[in-house]
Amino acid sequence: MAYTITMDAGHGGFDNGASYNYRLEKDDNLALTLAVGNILEDYGFRVLYTRTDDIYKSPFQRATEANENGSDLFVSIHRNSGAVPNLYNGIETLVYSKYGFPAQMAENINDQLVRIGYKNNGVTERQNLIVLNSTDMPSLLTEVGFINSDKDNLLFDNSFYETAYAIADGITMTIYPQNY
Repeated sequence: MAYTITMDAGHGGFDNGASYNYRLEKDDNLALTLAVGNILEDYGFRVLYTRTDDIYKSPFQRATEANENGSDLFVSIHRNSGAVPNLYNGIETLVYSKYGFPAQMAENINDQLVRIGYKNNGVTERQNLIVLNSTDMPSLLTEVGFINSDKDNLLFDNSFYETAYAIADGITMTIYPQNY
């Protein structure tokens, strides 16, 4: 049986997430999540989604779905935001614990994104996030640049597919290190 990954596009529906110059986080999250999922399917993974269109589901609903569908991994895609536009930029991946399989995957994803040109803001432990503390499988949440950073948006838009491949490759190289 194929390795099953639940891909989670953060926010959705009435929950826009962060916004900047008419750009909505929920839209970037969905587009990137679907692109990463398609690549992972091409790599032979079984991919399930918490959403494939603009609907709202609570973080608990997302975690529960992944638990009930027997996923082996939960990956949530988001964009970060700072209080002041263009003050911050870069990627960050959040994990429940900075040790073990999810932390190694987070490092691998970040390393792959740095190769494209994103600044690495590291791996951060966040035990209070429902999508990290209520899943029965390893889980992580990747913040793919700051939505209120012109530099990150330019990189996100101009290197969209490279960004999707970087995330998919970071996942794959952690699950199947012998292939890298």
